[in-house]
Amino acid sequence: MLNLDTLGLAATINASGIGAPDYQTILSTLTGYFRQIYGEDAYLEADSKDGQMLGIFALAIHDANNSAIAAYNSFSPATAQGRALESNVKINGIAKSAASRSTVDVRLIGQVGTIIANGIVRDSSGNSWSLPPTVVIGLNGEVITTATCQIGGAIIALPGEVNVIGTPTRGWQSVTNPVAATPGRAVETDADLRVRQSQSVALPSRTVLDGIVGAITSLPGVKRARPYENDSNVANQHGIPGHSISIVVDGGDAEAIAKTIALKKTPGAGTYGTTSIPVKDKNGMTQNVNFFRKADVAIYVQVELKPLMGYTSDIGEEIKKEIVDYINNIDIGEPVRIHRLYLPANLNGAENRATFDLVGLTIGTSPGALSGNNVDIAFNAAATSNNANISIKVTI
Repeated sequence: MLNLDTLGLAATINASGIGAPDYQTILSTLTGYFRQIYGEDAYLEADSKDGQMLGIFALAIHDANNSAIAAYNSFSPATAQGRALESNVKINGIAKSAASRSTVDVRLIGQVGTIIANGIVRDSSGNSWSLPPTVVIGLNGEVITTATCQIGGAIIALPGEVNVIGTPTRGWQSVTNPVAATPGRAVETDADLRVRQSQSVALPSRTVLDGIVGAITSLPGVKRARPYENDSNVANQHGIPGHSISIVVDGGDAEAIAKTIALKKTPGAGTYGTTSIPVKDKNGMTQNVNFFRKADVAIYVQVELKPLMGYTSDIGEEIKKEIVDYINNIDIGEPVRIHRLYLPANLNGAENRATFDLVGLTIGTSPGALSGNNVDIAFNAAATSNNANISIKVTI
């Protein structure tokens, strides 16, 4: 007769987290105990009735363990998924972003004090972009505001392409976009939400700069931001004046970003950037808050490979996708280091890696200027690419 306190098959929690035996271990343990009861000659293969019953018992224990692990992991933003993750991040005052539309900063020029109500501008492709409900031309005869595309999806507008006034208004003379539009996106993924949650905890941070970035990245539509600080008395290598900060922001509403910087920065600290927004404080004083919109640097890549047994054009498309994903995730201001592209070019070690031999790889900012050198990126820009920018050269 068996005298057992436990089978040792349940999920357990220790200093390393939660764990549980896999299905095969559970089945082997149950099979061993069965043979202790009914004899070592018991036939328990998968085609037997007893073997099938043991398989059902093992699967039931395995499913229960997986449920316990999922419940345990749902309490941490680092491991939670779906609705559980959405509930966790509410503690930080944020929520999963819904699908967004493309946005673009536009400079409106006209007579001082002109009020533009429910204005619309258009780009060279005919797409309409909505201005905020009310925009007022500033004292210098212009104002920068953020327009939102009326069409969903990743609508692209390069600098200078949003240049048509859709709702003519007396005193409003022209419109243009100094920087490219920030494309819209689908519903925020769990991975992106985890990144934003980790950034949001910087709000009560030890440094003011971390707090500013945490607040900015929590704003709707902001994809990422990178801060720079110059605490010296003279301008630094980026041109940032002494005792000033500079924030490079990807996406979001320009006015909301400027107000956040003004609210979070320390008194007397200057701001530096090409986007300048006047912000009025609670005392009625107006100050210009400056920051940078992220500039895009298109990256082109040529991959030279020798096909091996099993290589197909679909594998070439996989290579393109992995390279594009890597480039588009390089942080603002970081160079494209060519040797780091070899890992995604080799499909990050996936099984299909065995179907080709990577012969060479060159990169550049134009198809006609490729080399084996790194590509430097300005502090206020980020590398970007797409499948059309990646070419596969197959050599025999």
